[in-house]
Amino acid sequence: MLFIDNQGIHDPTINLAIEEFVLKHLPMDDSYLLFYINEPSIIIGKHQNTIEEINAEYVKENNIHVVRRLSGGGAVYHDLGNLSFSFLTKDDGQSFHNFRKFTQPVVEALHQFGVNAELSGRNDLQVGERKISGNAQFSTRGRMFSHGTLMFDSELDNVQSALKVNPEKFKSKSTKSVRSRVANITEFLEKPLTMDQFRDDILRHIFGVEPSEVPQYVLTEDDWKKIHEISAERYRNWDWNYGQSPESNIKHTRKFPVGIIDLRMDIKDGHIHEIKIYGDFFGIGDVADIENKLRGQRYEESAVQTALAGTDIKHYFGNIELEEFVGLVFLQD
Repeated sequence: MLFIDNQGIHDPTINLAIEEFVLKHLPMDDSYLLFYINEPSIIIGKHQNTIEEINAEYVKENNIHVVRRLSGGGAVYHDLGNLSFSFLTKDDGQSFHNFRKFTQPVVEALHQFGVNAELSGRNDLQVGERKISGNAQFSTRGRMFSHGTLMFDSELDNVQSALKVNPEKFKSKSTKSVRSRVANITEFLEKPLTMDQFRDDILRHIFGVEPSEVPQYVLTEDDWKKIHEISAERYRNWDWNYGQSPESNIKHTRKFPVGIIDLRMDIKDGHIHEIKIYGDFFGIGDVADIENKLRGQRYEESAVQTALAGTDIKHYFGNIELEEFVGLVFLQD
């Protein structure tokens, strides 16, 4: 595995572009590890409705970046007290959804600091009932990344203020707010550490050598040129970050074990005139495929079943059955 130094850049539109560049353009004979720290930002999951995830007034007043990432999952708040990590590797067909494989080295490093972290639920690292890390994955053309946050010393009040959280998130949980559920790693350390010390100690654990001896891939001038192109074309693009939401007269939302799936449909003359699928699920396929299959179909169960016949629904949403998805389309409020 090779480490990639992002040269201390805190711009999320550049850091996400570095990640995409590595994923799509570097040879996967090696795997890669990328660290980055973003200035105050909300990083939106690929399938989410941005407007409904953010507190727009707070975001504007505090000059917070809003950037959509390639991976699914939920919106997360980043700031200079948050260390993000990304493992980029070949997709062997068995690693997607296997968060333990990629978080275990981080968990082991945290244990060395006296932080009793464990993987919990779908994709969180927790100390007891307190969340210190969220993780997400993305796969394309035989390559994938698994990335996550480590809330080292974040401004946790800003997490609560910047995000609007779907109440479905807290069903069956004893905690009823983001602020009460999350925690900083500094709360659990046996001895104080700076962010730089924390980062270096994780590198030592993962690579087994001093940070100065960690094997690296050094980004070239041409690499940086492509990275800035990706940043401009995608991560600084309003259409990507916010997009257009269709007018809808039906909204069906349900929390499944794979995450929240939120359907918006505009029904005209008994047909699905427009449909948009949101959520914090993790899937490999582009849900636009599902939307295209259903757009124009009669809004009746047999027509939807026929339109989706033969579709590997798990490829798009994770481990749910076709019947469960169709049930959501016709959910009775």
